[in-house]
Amino acid sequence: MSIIKTRGFKFFGTLATCIFFIGLFFIPHGISGELKTVNPGYLTVAFNGDMPGTGWQDGKLQGVDGELMQWIAGELGLKVKPALMEWSAEIASVKSGRVDIMHGIMGWTAPRSKALLMSDPIYYYRNGITQKKSNNWSKIADLEGKTVATITGFSWIPELKKIKDLKLKLYDTSDAAIRDVISGRVDCLLADPPLVQYAISMNPDWGLHMLSIEDKNLPEFPTLTGTGVSCFGMNIDSHELLKAVNSKIKEIWASCKNREIAKKYGLSSPSYFVPGNNMRTGVDRPKEWQQPSLGEGCK
Repeated sequence: MSIIKTRGFKFFGTLATCIFFIGLFFIPHGISGELKTVNPGYLTVAFNGDMPGTGWQDGKLQGVDGELMQWIAGELGLKVKPALMEWSAEIASVKSGRVDIMHGIMGWTAPRSKALLMSDPIYYYRNGITQKKSNNWSKIADLEGKTVATITGFSWIPELKKIKDLKLKLYDTSDAAIRDVISGRVDCLLADPPLVQYAISMNPDWGLHMLSIEDKNLPEFPTLTGTGVSCFGMNIDSHELLKAVNSKIKEIWASCKNREIAKKYGLSSPSYFVPGNNMRTGVDRPKEWQQPSLGEGCK
């Protein structure tokens, strides 16, 4: 059973079962042509159930990313078909066309953008080191010689392997990794900061805290020390779906909807909505593209 409790229900981080898929075929408002997905009338959404990013309750996606995805699907005239699986299986499912889109605190990286079409950001975050409260590690150098846990498929794995004498342990779920931090089998954990912040707030008896990495924009560790971007991932050929999703993300930023939803799940810090360095121009965005920020009415 998962040790990470979510409001109203428990998610099972070790659950790898996929709930089968559907898609869409329609003409969305303001977008010419046809959007095709796995099956007509539905958007098949891959997620792993890690809150506060994603969950499923009462026939709807939950969590910050989940509620935004649910809203986008509704705006595009679609019903959501959930596809629950481990994080490590999500990218493969999108690439193979078994699902339409994946989400759940999914960070942008240049290599990942070559395998998937990645949406505009829905919010931002700073990475952190999860550890027992008796420790206060907050710099890359603090990880030297430590046994460090992270999740299979996470984008900062190549950077962690560069750190001197670091012993890396990979996990399929954040739940299993957090268990090993609590038990002392690993020294610390690098996982999705919103997930860790939410889980610790729901379980103060764990005796853990997460400290943001103080180093900023180190060239050798751009993912670990940069500002993370949470977005959605689609098949490399799903250009019209990407266009439709991005049009709704633009509305989300203008209306402050992402901030309103994030507050429900404890992500109230303004830092979640302030962009960092723009690494996407010239990679998967044109040079004139700018990262979104909250509309003037949100200030």
